[in-house]
Amino acid sequence: MSDSSEDAISRAARKRVQRYRRTVLAGQIGTFVSIVGTWQILSFYKIIDPFFAGSPVGIVLRLADWFTHGTAYGSFWLQIWVTMEESLLGFAVGVLSGVVFGVLLGEIPLLSDILTPYIKMVNALPRIVLGSIFVIWLGLGLSSKVMLAAVLVFFVVFFNAYQGVKSVDRNLVAHARILGASRIGVVWHVVVPSAMTWIIASLHVALGFSIIGAIVGEFLGAQHGLGLVISTAQNSFDTNGVFGAMLVIGIIAISAEALMGLAEKRLLAWRPPTATEGGRAGI
Repeated sequence: MSDSSEDAISRAARKRVQRYRRTVLAGQIGTFVSIVGTWQILSFYKIIDPFFAGSPVGIVLRLADWFTHGTAYGSFWLQIWVTMEESLLGFAVGVLSGVVFGVLLGEIPLLSDILTPYIKMVNALPRIVLGSIFVIWLGLGLSSKVMLAAVLVFFVVFFNAYQGVKSVDRNLVAHARILGASRIGVVWHVVVPSAMTWIIASLHVALGFSIIGAIVGEFLGAQHGLGLVISTAQNSFDTNGVFGAMLVIGIIAISAEALMGLAEKRLLAWRPPTATEGGRAGI
């Protein structure tokens, strides 16, 4: 095949990819416009009660008021930052502890047999119960929210890390031991990299759980945060306020997910493209 033919095929492939991305973007924008437009029309003509269902215009006005004049608990930016801080700290603590315990229990069967029943029992407890306990133990400040977010993240990451370790090719482990690698060296250079795909996959879910943990903790008792803002809006029947705070949380989650996607591509750059990725590239 000549160079000109290869260039033509490459250009055609890039055009297909660009056309696919434009189609996806147009579909996303169209879906958003249709939902928001229908909602506003139904609310404007009182087909649905705007007092209970809110309206897009009312949500925008409420957010504008919060960003301009703040909330009852201070600047709206402060509420956003507090929730983000709780989520990120809980995410970091939960991921670190989940990976460590997942690798340890995956590599030490005796420890796994001893602790697994207790881990499953705690995982089965309603999260709101744990949140209430953390508020009693740690108070209304940052610590109780971080702990609740960390617990939610821990179980998601732990089970994936544990399964990832169990799925490691034991021939690779045996070859590393034959070549003289220590137990710690095998874990660090063979087991953890092999389980990394499982661990990274869990981080997308764990990120959302960290935000949920922070919000639930603020609902149970807090001095600042978006959860407290939502709770206050709910108690005053401010539907637009509830939806406005939820919109901000959604934007934060989508932004964090985008950053997580970039981190995943960097950490798993060695991995060959999946069938899905290859299929999209060929659309």
